Amino acid sequence: METLRGVIERITYLNPENGYTVAKLTPEQRPRHLFGAEGEVTIVGNMASVNVGEFVELTGRWTIHPEYGKQFLVEGMRSVLPATVAGLEKYLGSGLIKGVGPVTARRIVRHFGLETLDVIEHQPTRLQEVPGVGRKRTRMIIQAWAEQRAIKEVMLFLQSHGVSTSLATKIYKHYGNDAIAIVQADPYRLARDIYGIGFLTADKIARSLGMAPDAPQRVAAGVAYTLNQATDEGHVFLPADELVQAAASLLEVSPQQAAAGLIQLWAWDQVKVSPSPGQEAPKPQEAAPAQPLPLLMAEAAAPYAVATPAQTQHLLQEKPAVYLTPLYFSEQGVASRLQRLLREGESRLPLFQRPDFDWEAAFRRFERQAAPGGPLHLAPQQREAVQAALTRRLVVLTGGPGTGKTTTVRAILWFCQQAGYQALLAAPTGRAAKRLAETTGHEARTVHRLLEFKPGEGMAFQRNEETPLAGHLLIVDEASMLDLVLTHHLLKAVPPGMHLLLVGDVDQLPSVGAGNVLQDIIGAVEAAHARAEGPPDSLLARHAQVVRLQTIFRQEPGSLIITNAHRINQGLMPIIDNQQATDFFLFKTDDPERAAQLCVELVQHRIPRRFGLTPADIQVLSPMHRGVVGVGALNQALQAALNPPGPDKPERILGNRIFRPGDRVMQVRNNYDKEVYNGDLGIITQVDLEMQQLTVMMDGRAVCYDFLELDELVHAFAISVHKSQGAEFPAVVIPLLTGHYMMLQRNLLYTAVTRARRLVVLVGQPKAIAMAVRNNRVTRRHTGLRTWLEQVD
Repeated sequence: METLRGVIERITYLNPENGYTVAKLTPEQRPRHLFGAEGEVTIVGNMASVNVGEFVELTGRWTIHPEYGKQFLVEGMRSVLPATVAGLEKYLGSGLIKGVGPVTARRIVRHFGLETLDVIEHQPTRLQEVPGVGRKRTRMIIQAWAEQRAIKEVMLFLQSHGVSTSLATKIYKHYGNDAIAIVQADPYRLARDIYGIGFLTADKIARSLGMAPDAPQRVAAGVAYTLNQATDEGHVFLPADELVQAAASLLEVSPQQAAAGLIQLWAWDQVKVSPSPGQEAPKPQEAAPAQPLPLLMAEAAAPYAVATPAQTQHLLQEKPAVYLTPLYFSEQGVASRLQRLLREGESRLPLFQRPDFDWEAAFRRFERQAAPGGPLHLAPQQREAVQAALTRRLVVLTGGPGTGKTTTVRAILWFCQQAGYQALLAAPTGRAAKRLAETTGHEARTVHRLLEFKPGEGMAFQRNEETPLAGHLLIVDEASMLDLVLTHHLLKAVPPGMHLLLVGDVDQLPSVGAGNVLQDIIGAVEAAHARAEGPPDSLLARHAQVVRLQTIFRQEPGSLIITNAHRINQGLMPIIDNQQATDFFLFKTDDPERAAQLCVELVQHRIPRRFGLTPADIQVLSPMHRGVVGVGALNQALQAALNPPGPDKPERILGNRIFRPGDRVMQVRNNYDKEVYNGDLGIITQVDLEMQQLTVMMDGRAVCYDFLELDELVHAFAISVHKSQGAEFPAVVIPLLTGHYMMLQRNLLYTAVTRARRLVVLVGQPKAIAMAVRNNRVTRRHTGLRTWLEQVD
């Protein structure tokens, strides 16, 4: 065993799962058996807690890697304070302390020399003696130093559990000085309270602390995690048997123990257990012990439930629906508010309800006046959609690309404008809202802005039942992206009498969030019309309608994008002719490595050279996250090609990701305080190592992120097809290989192709394209909205 002391210069690799780290260290004294007097050495081992700039003492042994040469294999590590002026400068200027960058660190160390750390520790107000360090920065340094000292204590506790420094910092920031006590008492609180710490990390800590595999806390947390994972995949509920079996498998416990965890969550009101979707969920305390799903609290002193074999058997055989409580009330709420929309109040578009309104004359007037380039003729289906939107309370307008949805919306807006009615336009994302405004010439807002969301107040929308929207007609574009929770908030703000038009392509992928709102509404409305014999006999049949546009109008001569999108949607292979095509191409390869290389070449050189586009105009869309042509690997390759490191580009490393100015990034969770939402795209404009902040320009707005918040961002040179919903790009590059077979579905390929405005380039195998086109077995989401709606009388 040898000892090595020095400064961590950079981290070249970190596996967040097990803490395995590869880093570069500048030794305090260079080992004699290494050639040269200066330079870095490679250290490897479990060092999840290490920071760039940190001065460490390592114990371990030297090894020789066949490819990378001599390395120091770390078996023990402790943080020590640097003992030289150069070491102090590196330590303070590393970004470890907020408010101190390399320049400020140099000034402080030059002023105080080897006494620097003693001054910061015991006489911090003396920092104001240093030129350029005023009161405000001194206060910041004092606070940051105190936090770092406390965080070190937390790290000593968590280090053996493989928890990274960034997560330890989050734990400390959230719980303060009580962090260690809270983690020891209930490590699963971490998964509930702190973004970036999931059940698996919390479970690893719990098991290290000696918690039994079948401990009730662990089982309840595991069942909740399993249900949350299902909602992340789009499910609104899970049948109890699926949930119990999946949780039991994850936790390696018996189904009876998993059932007990489920019942406990029910007792805590974290879940609702409904006999079936569309039925009221009983309250646990109202159930008698003899009933199949009672509240099974053994004694007042026992905080956790137990389950008998009979209750477990009931859960597995009767298969009641298990909802997270917010999703249960959201689904019930969407159904009841749509019922209210259909039932209550006088129509806010009374002119169009008059039996003597001359629709034919109105359409002729629109077709003469609305198109500056000459007469515009609406197809019969488009006329039907206009009339439906203005006479019925709820209308869904759906159709593929080029079928005239935008023209139909413009016609509806023209009719409202002529009659003096106010139409509100919204879309789920900023990109979709901006495109809607450009294509219609009317103001359009995101749903959050329409509902006047106020950051800093949770899910506080200023527009709701008490202060509803003001207007006559609400049009929501890209409605396939509406998830259940957002739809519930939207419908709360729709007043009686207002008409609602949902516009979207139902054949695209469903929303990223839980639910399948557009598909469920269409299914319920069309079923109501199919059941009606003679005059409509239900609210849905009388006041709601679905109009499907099928005729293709918008298509440039020689263009294949729209033609191929519709062919894919019909289960036909796209037309591919690289010699004659102008906007749809295939680069064939069976090799994933070559496919990844081609994606980079196309974005960096080939497409810009031939089509006059810039790399910023081109979006790579991959079906999967992992693998050589998955989102992760492609982002690394594209970043290296399009935005390599440079002397003028400061960097922030998070795990094995490097953020630098010029990077394209995506927000991956809703952050209501910052008003940025899952799927928002932006460009990093600044990385401030001294203030430990990163600035991203999103839709023309600068958004600041603390370095601790960077797990909310991922690189977006390549993104998944799911995350591209609602977006439109001048060009898309889509790798498709048979290795993607798990994700090769018709609606995924259709969605990817319809993201392109000018150019589609497929990279990969014709066989993979054929697999996607043939596979119309869309993964069914567990939702109950259609059932709730079909109960509307």
